[in-house]
Amino acid sequence: MQALLSVSDKAGIVDLAQALHALGVRLISTGGTAKLLAEQGLPVTEVAEVTGFPEMLDGRVKTLHPKVHGGLLARRDVPEHVAALKQHGIDTIDILVVNLYPFEQTVGQAGCTLEDAIENIDIGGPAMVRSAAKNWKDVAVLTDASQYGQVLAELRADGKIAEKTRFALAVAAFNRISNYDAAISDYLSSLQPEGGRTLFPGQANGRFVKLQDLRYGENPHQQAAFYRDLHPAPGSLVMAQQLQGKELSYNNIADADAAWECVKSFDAPACVIVKHANPCGVAVGKGALEAYGKAFQTDPTSAFGGIIAFNRTVDEAAAQSVAKQFVEVLMAPEFTPEALAIFQAKANVRVLKIALPPGGPTDWDQGRNAMDVKRVGSGLLMQTADNRELALADLKVVTKKQPTPDELQDLLFAWKVAKYVKSNAIVFCKGGMTMGVGAGQMSRLDSARIASIKAEHAKLSLQGTVVASDAFFPFRDGLDVVVDAGATCVIQPGGSMRDAEVIAAADERGVAMVFSGVRHFRH
Repeated sequence: MQALLSVSDKAGIVDLAQALHALGVRLISTGGTAKLLAEQGLPVTEVAEVTGFPEMLDGRVKTLHPKVHGGLLARRDVPEHVAALKQHGIDTIDILVVNLYPFEQTVGQAGCTLEDAIENIDIGGPAMVRSAAKNWKDVAVLTDASQYGQVLAELRADGKIAEKTRFALAVAAFNRISNYDAAISDYLSSLQPEGGRTLFPGQANGRFVKLQDLRYGENPHQQAAFYRDLHPAPGSLVMAQQLQGKELSYNNIADADAAWECVKSFDAPACVIVKHANPCGVAVGKGALEAYGKAFQTDPTSAFGGIIAFNRTVDEAAAQSVAKQFVEVLMAPEFTPEALAIFQAKANVRVLKIALPPGGPTDWDQGRNAMDVKRVGSGLLMQTADNRELALADLKVVTKKQPTPDELQDLLFAWKVAKYVKSNAIVFCKGGMTMGVGAGQMSRLDSARIASIKAEHAKLSLQGTVVASDAFFPFRDGLDVVVDAGATCVIQPGGSMRDAEVIAAADERGVAMVFSGVRHFRH
């Protein structure tokens, strides 16, 4: 048995080579890998000795040779192939160990030049990997150090690598080549003639890994699966650990993502309750218990069977309160043992543990999607993600009446919540909690009315509340509706042709209004 080892990332390669040698496998290698193995006292044959040609062109050409690819591609069950090998003095290669030049890491570094990128495009490695993977019935191809252990275990136990293992290795190899080529395409397609890179390359290559098949999709007659980015951001939903409960459904995952993205945006202890992708209750408090109590109070009816997310540890007191209601999914960075014990009695509740992104909620480069995408008929819409956050200094008071310090804090809170509510969005808030939420209506007036109705049903007074509107009021009628409901302060983007009319209406009604200068449509 013969193995060819040629790796850029040499982690674990010496241990693998030593184990293969101990099993009687002949070692062939290239360049730096061969030098490393020889330094460790291992008997290794350089590829140049096998091919009869030296490595040339600064190492660009070393394995692109019939004595390498013939040894990888020859089928052992085809007599003509075996005869051709014998005629040309080619030995079979049974194991190929290759990882590629670090193209992705190179182009991800600040100051990477086109020359740097080009020199890190591997040619011989992918060619060998494809050859070996195509001939998986006879050749095992290892493209990642995580595969070394299983292969060695099978060789030690049976003297061979199982067919199902060789096939799985081949699939992983083709996936690796696909992702590698996509990274090259993404980078080169993003380069601009005048220099620099565009956010939107000439070709977009999605790279996702399946996490699981789902029982069904949004509706029972639809099929579905759950995928993650090839390199997921820390603090994202795909990194969640399910501690208990039934399998997550398509709708569970979609709603859980909406809740998690919202709750992790708060500095203070917060709770977000989501139903059908919209926050129906959001609040901050001194801890998880208080935040949950306030969030639930917003809309107890919609909270039934909802998704609940916390950005702080769920302790026993918070768990006891949550456990009184029917909840589909519960998420938090951590749960105390006492809290988990409470939910063990509710076996169907899906409990997810997700670490918050490093750096805290103000570090918006972590745990957030850089791009949002939406499918349309035979096409794809792509945009930078709506990661714009608002600070007090960004607010522009446009009315005679000035917001109080407490109202300013509630305005920022309401604005943050409105960002996660489907358009048209109207959010009433007071004291760090939502008091009424109107979402997803074709008319902003209707969203305002629905928010008022929900507050009334929850027996919450809207007197003295602040209101956030995710887009500008095109007419004064929207403002009148929220003021009639009890709002004393409003935040909206501004930018309407009738801004002056709406500002005048606010002054007439004696309420404060601030412009954010930012719109948060969410369709």
